[in-house]
Amino acid sequence: MQQKWQRWNIASRKWLWILVVIGVLAALPVVYDRLQTEKSSKTVEFVFDYRDLVEVASYRVNPKDYISEQLDRLKDAGVQSMAIYESTLEDYRKTRRLMLWGAADIANLTDTVIPENENYTYVLFTSTENSSVLAPIIQEAFNRLDIATENWSFRGQQGLIIKTPLEDATLKPLQPDPFNLEMLHEKDFNIVPRLVDSLAYNQEAVTKLLDRYQELGVKRILFEGESVKGFNDDASVSSLSAFADLLKERGMGIAAIENIKVQQKGFNRLSYLLDYNVTRLYSLSEGDSGLSPEVIADRFALATKDRNIRMIYLNTIPSRDTTKAQVTDTLDNLVTSLSGPDGAVNKIEDNGFTLGQATAFEVVDSSYQRYFKLGAVIGAVSMVALLVSYFIPWLTLAAWALGLVGSAGLMLLKPELFEQALALAVAISAPTVATVLAVRKINEQGPPLRKSTLTYVVMSPGRRLAHSLVLYIKTALISLSAVPFVIALLNNITYSLVLNQFRGVSLLHLAPIALTGLYVLLYRGEFAFNKTGKLLRTPITLAWVIAAGILGVMGMYYLSRTGNSGSVSSLEMSFRTFLENTVGVRPRNKEFLLAHPLFILGAFMAYKYRNAAFIMIVAVIGQLSMVDTFAHIHTPVLISVIRGGLGLGLGLIIGLIAALVWQIAEGCWKRWSPLLRK
Repeated sequence: MQQKWQRWNIASRKWLWILVVIGVLAALPVVYDRLQTEKSSKTVEFVFDYRDLVEVASYRVNPKDYISEQLDRLKDAGVQSMAIYESTLEDYRKTRRLMLWGAADIANLTDTVIPENENYTYVLFTSTENSSVLAPIIQEAFNRLDIATENWSFRGQQGLIIKTPLEDATLKPLQPDPFNLEMLHEKDFNIVPRLVDSLAYNQEAVTKLLDRYQELGVKRILFEGESVKGFNDDASVSSLSAFADLLKERGMGIAAIENIKVQQKGFNRLSYLLDYNVTRLYSLSEGDSGLSPEVIADRFALATKDRNIRMIYLNTIPSRDTTKAQVTDTLDNLVTSLSGPDGAVNKIEDNGFTLGQATAFEVVDSSYQRYFKLGAVIGAVSMVALLVSYFIPWLTLAAWALGLVGSAGLMLLKPELFEQALALAVAISAPTVATVLAVRKINEQGPPLRKSTLTYVVMSPGRRLAHSLVLYIKTALISLSAVPFVIALLNNITYSLVLNQFRGVSLLHLAPIALTGLYVLLYRGEFAFNKTGKLLRTPITLAWVIAAGILGVMGMYYLSRTGNSGSVSSLEMSFRTFLENTVGVRPRNKEFLLAHPLFILGAFMAYKYRNAAFIMIVAVIGQLSMVDTFAHIHTPVLISVIRGGLGLGLGLIIGLIAALVWQIAEGCWKRWSPLLRK
């Protein structure tokens, strides 16, 4: 009975492969839907932080003229939008709409004694127009906070007394400067408001504010601080839902800022309530705004093409330059980075994008997609079962059945955990199975494990190379069979917007290496447990300890380069930029410079020298890396296809060169080593 069960499990591999092929075919319509979704948004919007511009202008001789001049320059360079914050009294002071004093300051100014029991804020408007426009805004905001105000005048100028300390008054958010809004609108800039959630949510005030923004053509909102508007009061007054309704009524969406340390509280829920009317935004920090124009332009072009970024946010900052004995800024540098034939705008347009207000992706979800996904699930489970079959054959059918039952349960109870877990499992399984099959093929056609009475004829170099190239292509195809499954399982707009992320990247980069190493060490010719016993009885020497330490350091370095937070050197960044500018899409270095050439060289050598199969333990990195490329869901599918294809093609060329060099070196050694021994 045991032998019959074993035969059934081994025979089931053929049916599992058929299910894998059917699953791949079922996943392709889902891949097509995602391609259509990615084509639906091709507009890129440059946004400049207007508060930064005001800050820089405050150090100029004629601030108002300087702002107008720089706005025109930015407009000509391709900046279409200005980010406007909810103002504070300090913002109004910087734009010279008013002056501010505390109790001690006003006592000195009026040559009176400071009051013993009053600590008020004194506001003096710099013109009658400023007073007539801003006084009602300030009074309304503070009265809503139960802070009393009263009219005041000084030397013929109108003002206000706000009955709260200056330090407190300057923290309170007010409506954006209406003069700035009108001026920017007249200059044909789009407005991108930045809202805070620091005060109690007031539906009437928010409605009034959004109505004004709608008049100005606002289409997208940004948030400042730790949470989105309405989050803090949502538990008591359902303010998040109310705010979302106001945005939807006015056709306004929001923007997700890339690579912020912690996502703003309430952002994911607000995105859901807005039916994911969300675009991704890349922010160039004040510090990075001083980088060379070429680097900045490359960053912007790469962000829009490779990471579905549709809004680019520009910052600047004034700084004291002691070498020039003046206060400088990075505005000239930013304008240069955007303009000209090598500027960001030209590069972005060459990549097929247009400039304008950013739009969200229109999600394409065909009516039959759920059925296609079901076929993909069965195919993915079958691939995982195949992985089990090459290590523990008698568990093949059990693993397949358990995988289907477990998938059904998780799909109902925790669908997000299900799709991520199965995507990770199939992403690990396919490159591992592909490399294991390559090792098995080498074992079948290569030299025997032990000397035998049968004569073994070594293949000619040409035949070994031909077998290696065929094996290279077959292995890549099997590895890439995981890609449709990963795309189908994670085909959700939340992954494209990075509101949700594929988990287990480190495991994906380690598990295939470990499993391939296990197979090469324990599953070649003998029963695995026999070799395991021998390994356990092997004495541990200093050489083993040193080797383990070296492998540990290499593993840590390898992991430090994986995932979105992986670190690279400045030299490698320069090399990446060169590849990007030369071939359009940058292939992964570890694929075409290391793993793929090693696969070809390792197979070429292993067909003659059996132990060269150990090279496959490193070569599997290329296989898993190809799958991992498609696990970056925020990268367009076509870009990932080109990146993987370039990696395979360049890796093939370098691998052929490596095999040729090896063959020449081997011939030289055979010819000259006997002479050296004499």
